Amino acid sequence: MTMKTGGGVLETGNPELDKKLGGGVPVGSLILIEGQSDAGKSVFTQQLAWGSARAGYRVTMLSTENTVKSMLRHTKSLGLDMLDHLLLGRLKVFPMSAMRAAEGTENALHSLLQAMYRQWEQDLVIVDSITSFVSNSTPEQVISFFEECKHYTDQGMSIALVAHSYAFNDGMLIRISSMCDAHFKLAIENMGDKLIKTLEVSKVRGAAMSTGNIISFDIEPGIGMRIIPFSKAKA
Repeated sequence: MTMKTGGGVLETGNPELDKKLGGGVPVGSLILIEGQSDAGKSVFTQQLAWGSARAGYRVTMLSTENTVKSMLRHTKSLGLDMLDHLLLGRLKVFPMSAMRAAEGTENALHSLLQAMYRQWEQDLVIVDSITSFVSNSTPEQVISFFEECKHYTDQGMSIALVAHSYAFNDGMLIRISSMCDAHFKLAIENMGDKLIKTLEVSKVRGAAMSTGNIISFDIEPGIGMRIIPFSKAKA
């Protein structure tokens, strides 16, 4: 494994959102994106993939959630058309269900690391999601997996790992978060008579600007993630 050149930041392509993230996530970061079901985790990662590919970075998405066709269809509906990036080779999408079935649960995290290593020439590798891999592994295996991911990012690869919060107990989440360079938590909050999606920026190590703490947002067709002013969200 050769050291990749560093520098630069990964952005979502949404200026308002990127400002809340501290100006973007530095290249070479290990990123944890966790939260409850339907809170917008996949949309956030798709926004990150789109913005990074748009900025010229090479992105791979390893997905348990989508096929290539469903990914393209969904992102296009959000105004994040990925087709050109796919055709130009800046984006690769690989469904992971077949890999999990072939390898079995015992070697799931090891096979995932191998799949990520095969994408070494890419600038950003997104795994959406690692929930099923983690759920069928011991705590020791999970910690070891994150340590290996950190080794990859120390060499210059950026990695974003998506998981449901229930995949980790509190003690495990604290340990994992301490290893990560960026940690985002998504949730659905009750604001009066409305349900609002929120993104908590727990940390972005090395951010160019101070990060926003909690961001309220909607997911809208043709727009993607739209930031809602907090005062409006509370109304």
